[in-house]
Amino acid sequence: SSQIVSFSHQPHQPPSTPASKEVWKKGGRMFSILLAVHLALLACTLVSSGAFEKIAVHDYDVFFLLTVMMLIVIVWIIFYLVSTSRCPDAILCRDSHAGPIWLRGGLILFAIFSLVMDVFKIGYYSSFYSCLSAIKIIYPIVQAIFVVVQTYFLWISAKDCVHVHLNVTRCGLMLTLTTNLAVWMSAVTDESVHKAHSKLKKNVTEEIFRWLLKAGMRSSSAEECNCNSQICQIFKNGYFWLYPFNIEYSLFASAMVYVMWKNVGRFIDHHSHHIHHLKFRLFRRTFFVGIVLGLIILVSGLGVLILYEVQVNSSTEFSKKSQALTMYYIFNIVCLGLMSLVCIGGSVIYRFDKRDMDRHKNPTRTLDVALLMGAALGQYAISYYSIVAIVASTPRDTISALNLTYALLMIAQHTFQNIFIIEGLHRQPPKEDHKHNSHQKDLYGLTFININAVSLRVPDSGSTLAPSTGAEAIHPSDLVRSLTAPKKMNWRRKFLREISMFLLLSNIILWIMPAFGARPQFDNDTELNFYGDSMWPAIVDICLPFGIFYRMHAVASLLEVYI
Repeated sequence: SSQIVSFSHQPHQPPSTPASKEVWKKGGRMFSILLAVHLALLACTLVSSGAFEKIAVHDYDVFFLLTVMMLIVIVWIIFYLVSTSRCPDAILCRDSHAGPIWLRGGLILFAIFSLVMDVFKIGYYSSFYSCLSAIKIIYPIVQAIFVVVQTYFLWISAKDCVHVHLNVTRCGLMLTLTTNLAVWMSAVTDESVHKAHSKLKKNVTEEIFRWLLKAGMRSSSAEECNCNSQICQIFKNGYFWLYPFNIEYSLFASAMVYVMWKNVGRFIDHHSHHIHHLKFRLFRRTFFVGIVLGLIILVSGLGVLILYEVQVNSSTEFSKKSQALTMYYIFNIVCLGLMSLVCIGGSVIYRFDKRDMDRHKNPTRTLDVALLMGAALGQYAISYYSIVAIVASTPRDTISALNLTYALLMIAQHTFQNIFIIEGLHRQPPKEDHKHNSHQKDLYGLTFININAVSLRVPDSGSTLAPSTGAEAIHPSDLVRSLTAPKKMNWRRKFLREISMFLLLSNIILWIMPAFGARPQFDNDTELNFYGDSMWPAIVDICLPFGIFYRMHAVASLLEVYI
């Protein structure tokens, strides 16, 4: 805390100095961006090339590149922690908006599941290490170390505004961001190939399946080894089930690293930098309507998810699959419709809000808005592809009508929710009513006083009681008005909190359902028949992780602004 110095307390520098620093900052940022772009393109080329057997790029080539990148990042993080701890002037100020507790807590949660996934991977590949490349066992070990080191680094350094080794720090942060994105691309590709293999195994025999793998689809070298033991199957199924958590961890870490990169060399004026503290006041001054409705949606969604998994993934009967899809679409239509209505209601309430707009420079808020708008594009893409396929296809049955309604409501809900959250992010933090004068403020401590007893102290002639201290006289009617005024001023805040609680719980269940396998895009034949068995799964696998990340980021933004 002794290293945190306000910018307003620093001596003024000559006019030429800030200009030269600003120009150099842009140059350093440009160099680090170019480094990140080249590394990202290299990683994307290897990952996409390794997805097909005919291209002479294997999965262990991808793992080798990712292992080298993670080792370099680990070395840089250790260098950063040591250099900043030894230099007293390394961190002159900290961004209070960056790395809030809910974001770091979510990062730790996803990190724990990622570590479990790495343990399952190590156990799976160790079952037949004799027929595998050594890099396939080394990779999950290095990834586990990378997750631990990076999570510790982001937990303690997410708010730093570094002022030493500026260009090295920018390049190191961009390398960290690119590594997380490369790991994310690899995880999405592996999950997509695994789903394609699982779908083929359900429809063809083992001999035809192996022939198809040799014909052009990537086969992991582990596929060519025998995994007949029960413990091997548990490891294999376990780490594929945990892939969504690792995907979300990479996206969360990338967002936090980007904010750190923006804060390199930044000075903060703490007089205009509002500090938001997360206060757990979920059950204070609420009507419980949002909480109750949100819990109903959450519990109902869990029931729909269980039935969907049982009837679609475990049953081959067409009638049960159709019933599960109908139930899934009806639930989502009701949920998305209610969320759209409450978001519109919240935007209307903002028209009566007297709070000023916060126009101060805030990289964290800028990133929040960009992530909300950018992550929503994934679900927009899936919805528009579905709309085109449904409208252009024949015949049109009940499932198609429900799917069309679901796609349209998904677009509307994302749009209205983004407007509601972004408007809340740009509002000044709520403050207590300061319009009362000093003697009325003192009366707030008399909440439990007997008003009749106060009135007995007032003379019958109606004159006020003048204290010997010279303070202003107080009428009982003024006391009553002072005690009841705050209740009339906080109704907007109460309604916004109810709306945010409902949206928070609804977004949680809409994140859980696709993350744990409820994905009607793969089970509905309309899009598959229209776009083909190769194009449509690729579209969903690329876009759906952004939709899942959007739900998590919406929950985080609602916690930051309203709860």
